[in-house]
Amino acid sequence: MQKLAELAGISTRTLRYYDEFGILKPARINSSGYRIYGRTEVDLLQQILFYRELGLSLERIKAIMTEPSFDGAKALREHHDKLLEKRQQLDLLIANVEKTLAQKEGRISMSDTEKFEGFKQKLVDDNEKKYGQEIREKYGDDTINQSNQKLKGMTEEQYAAIQQLEEEMFETLLQAMEHGDPASVLAQKSADLHREWLSFYWNSYSKEAHAGVAQLYVDDERFTEYYDKRRPGLAAFLRDAVHVYTGKNA
Repeated sequence: MQKLAELAGISTRTLRYYDEFGILKPARINSSGYRIYGRTEVDLLQQILFYRELGLSLERIKAIMTEPSFDGAKALREHHDKLLEKRQQLDLLIANVEKTLAQKEGRISMSDTEKFEGFKQKLVDDNEKKYGQEIREKYGDDTINQSNQKLKGMTEEQYAAIQQLEEEMFETLLQAMEHGDPASVLAQKSADLHREWLSFYWNSYSKEAHAGVAQLYVDDERFTEYYDKRRPGLAAFLRDAVHVYTGKNA
């Protein structure tokens, strides 16, 4: 076990945890109690570490790798594609840093949009990686492409305003949740702030789409985690508040 841990650059404690979690069992345990790993287990560990590098939780990795239809070769091709995407992101950020240095040294001038294009592109790419398939199936390619273009065209001031608005929405939502009523004045203010926040990304607004997004926050564990890390149950409370706001519960 120690040899495999050293080879993979992880601790023996991590290997024991993967065993206990049920995601990577040793091929056998010898008479002295040592875990023995073979070629199959080494390949599985490589897959796990690839997925971890891509930001997947162990629960999600376990679900993927224990499915009967799991294809190791296909997974490697997907890892390869994701690594190429990450390299493109890094290349863009490097180019952005180089341009910024040139601008500071007086060799070129940069607009606010150019200064932040690398960071915004990374945000778009990260969102596509995490949620792209689901939101494109739900809202269509045109809607998502337009939203991405709006984000990439924002200035630093506009992006800062969005972040401030989102934080205000969270603070109001947490206060409203203390009272537990999604129809309260504070809860409805939170829903309105959420509408305003969404409108920065959407070309047009509809109550139906707003209610659908709020429902997605509860249906998809990745969105739920984003909201519930502030407070457990926050995603569901926001969903309920938005459904009141949009008349879905009427």
